[in-house]
Amino acid sequence: MGTAASSTPFDTDTLRRGVEGHSATALASLYADDAEIRVVDRNTQPSHPMVLHGRDEIRAMYEDIYSRDMTHKLERCVVEGDHAAYSQSCRYADGIRVFTESMVTLRDGKIAEEILIQAWDE
Repeated sequence: MGTAASSTPFDTDTLRRGVEGHSATALASLYADDAEIRVVDRNTQPSHPMVLHGRDEIRAMYEDIYSRDMTHKLERCVVEGDHAAYSQSCRYADGIRVFTESMVTLRDGKIAEEILIQAWDE
């Protein structure tokens, strides 16, 4: 997907509210209709990442995540031009921790592409 520099800013406040408030709807609003996420983790390794296409598939992923008994915290978010990066720390009720890093490409202030890498306590 090609992108052009955006004059519309990325809404980092909505990102924080969505992540920390467990709102799949808020997070989905940050994505372009045709957005794509590639997820790399212990189950979907780099040669075979999970790929989600479009806002509906992305919202469904967040609905699944936020249905679990866990907390989420947006640690950092950096936006520069048509790219952003952010990290999250998460904790399940049983103490298991998850950490994620995302690198996104923006188009008109919306996420067009995202690479999400996540790691769990083993």
